[in-house]
Amino acid sequence: MFGLSELAVILIVVIAVLAAKKLPELARSAGKSARILKAEARAMNTEDQDAEGTTPRTIRGETVARGAGAPEADRAGETPRS
Repeated sequence: MFGLSELAVILIVVIAVLAAKKLPELARSAGKSARILKAEARAMNTEDQDAEGTTPRTIRGETVARGAGAPEADRAGETPRS
């Protein structure tokens, strides 16, 4: 009967005939998707290259000593004494 290649050609022709009105819209959306994907990949590559050339940021904090006048409930991780 029919081989796999003949069935594939018939399927493509049937899809083209039935979806003729939607084909330009599908092609347009596929093109937009490809452009977006390419732009995102390019942006990721430039971010990676920028990150390689910089040193990590150092954020300095300050140490807060516990004061004698501080209430006991304010101490982190401790329960108030009764």
